Amino acid sequence: MTQATTRGEAADGSAASPVESLIRDLPKVELHVHLEGSLPPETLLELAAKHRVADIPGTLAEIRDWYAFRDFPHFIDVYLTSVRALRDEEDFARLARDVARRLAEQNVRYAEVHVSLYAHLMRGVPAHVVFAGIEEARREAERLHGLQLRWIPDFPGDFGVEAAEQTLDAVLRDGPGSVVGFGVGGIEVDRAPFADVFGRAVAAGLHSLPHAGENGGPERVWSALRDLRAERIGHGIDSMRDPRLVEHLAQTRIPVDVSPTSNVCTGAVATLEEHPLPAMLAAGLLVTLNTDDPPMFGTDLLGEYRAAHRLGLSGADLAGLARNGVSASFLPPEEKRALAAEIDAVLAAWSAGRAD
Repeated sequence: MTQATTRGEAADGSAASPVESLIRDLPKVELHVHLEGSLPPETLLELAAKHRVADIPGTLAEIRDWYAFRDFPHFIDVYLTSVRALRDEEDFARLARDVARRLAEQNVRYAEVHVSLYAHLMRGVPAHVVFAGIEEARREAERLHGLQLRWIPDFPGDFGVEAAEQTLDAVLRDGPGSVVGFGVGGIEVDRAPFADVFGRAVAAGLHSLPHAGENGGPERVWSALRDLRAERIGHGIDSMRDPRLVEHLAQTRIPVDVSPTSNVCTGAVATLEEHPLPAMLAAGLLVTLNTDDPPMFGTDLLGEYRAAHRLGLSGADLAGLARNGVSASFLPPEEKRALAAEIDAVLAAWSAGRAD
């Protein structure tokens, strides 16, 4: 499915949906969104011109066409090309500021944001430049919007163990206290070779938050759990191909961060209607709802809640997804309780209004 088709589906009927007010009013968290993948096309154009970056389309229409991904490797190629527009502290601050504003507009209260740190290190951009820029925006977001941002630096697994080690070294040397985890993404390769570096990250107090089971099969999820000591699974939709893994995830309550529109746009799932989100919830998995790379996939978190509703989820189910996000986050317990209570209150008010 092309991105244009996905956009049309995301918009179809949303304004008339009886749950639209609930989707808008629910307090939300976002646990699987990539900072660089959230680069607005308009900002990408300006930064590419500022730094005279070749190979990035020169108009908004061309960028939208560029974002029609043939498959997952093509998406990765576009992603790594687009990050070349980010060069200095001001660029990173601007990007994080844009991300914070868009999240706040959707009533997102807390977000754990993946930062493709190695994609900058390999271009000679120092980690302290990246962190200085995004930290400026993080402090501003909390002051202006009441939005808390936390960071999950990661590396592409297909770049190997050396990339993992360099990324973790940079995090441990320059990372601020707002870094909560360490991740691996990119082309989905074997996770076992990264056991030692993730062991070092966990020993340093970072949470293990790898991508796994997006398109690499259930064994990638098993490996993330076994070898990387994963505390949440990014994507994880291939878990549904292994009943024993589904049972394990349900029993252990290890969260799975799901991004339906992303999975359609990269070809991990053929159509939205075939997405396993409803089956994952029915199997008792602790599923959270996320955007992954929202401008690249023509979506936002409101759009993902609408997509979940089109998959048959009720208003109560959507509120349950919002509560799952809170539960799976690394917010302090008292803040989790307060936010969950607010979600329950919004659902109760919406349900009472429907009854009237």
